[in-house]
Amino acid sequence: MMRKAQTTAPQRKPRSIRAAYLFIAPYALLFSLFIVVPVAIAIGLSFTNFNTIQMPSFVGFMNYVNLLTRDSIFMQYVLPNTILFAVIVGPGGYVLSFFLAWCLSQISKGPRTVLALLLYSPSMTSGVAMTVVWRILFSGDERGYLNALLLNLGWISEPIAFLQSSEYLMPVMIVVALWSSMGVGFLAMLAGMMNIDESMYEAGSIDGIRNRMQEVFYITIPLMKPQMLFGMVMAVVNTFQVGYIGVSLSGANPTPQYAGQLIVNLIEDYGFIRYEMGYASAASVVLLILIYVITRQSGKIFRED
Repeated sequence: MMRKAQTTAPQRKPRSIRAAYLFIAPYALLFSLFIVVPVAIAIGLSFTNFNTIQMPSFVGFMNYVNLLTRDSIFMQYVLPNTILFAVIVGPGGYVLSFFLAWCLSQISKGPRTVLALLLYSPSMTSGVAMTVVWRILFSGDERGYLNALLLNLGWISEPIAFLQSSEYLMPVMIVVALWSSMGVGFLAMLAGMMNIDESMYEAGSIDGIRNRMQEVFYITIPLMKPQMLFGMVMAVVNTFQVGYIGVSLSGANPTPQYAGQLIVNLIEDYGFIRYEMGYASAASVVLLILIYVITRQSGKIFRED
């Protein structure tokens, strides 16, 4: 006997899956519109010579060759400044965020809420604060708070131009960046610590943990790997984004003697001052690749087993 041909009707997707796609559609649309499309355009423009007026002309990898081999400013100032700034501000801000979050987790709810708000607020008002507070604090005349203090103490004989000096601009930038580094990564780590079950610490004390340092390394950090990873990613991204600090403090782009010139400043200089969009796009692609590589390598530290 011949078997009847078996026909399988196409299975319909469950309503829950369709609803999930529907809810994620606005985010996917906005992500594609404001992230994917600009990145694709920047990559395309990086292979062209484009002055925003005439049509782009294809030049191949010439922008990358000029940036990495012929641009003495980039190799002598911008790249070393960016690496130095990232090495200090990235890990420094990350460790400082974790330490302050751990300190706040040890106190009661009322003071913790107030202190968390005070520590988080600089990340929201850093632009205004730099103009109003930091430029006055480091002003290069005797009316600057730091110069006035040093003059009154007799430690210096004349005011120091902190924001116009190649010797002091980078340290000032690092101080300001660390001051404003308590962003969403700090809040995520604080939330992760507050959600750890207290019974875990009690079990740890039974198993031989004797001090707070051991609690941090054997209980706190392993139980909040997602928050630690998120905080690390945000620290990396924020470090490479805060290049505006040097320009805002010094009031010039390029910064004086390129002392505080970072890759972000180079992109703004060539893109919006010189209108060499192709060259600026090549620099932005290099910055994107640098952030991606560092983020991927950093994520391996807290990868789940």
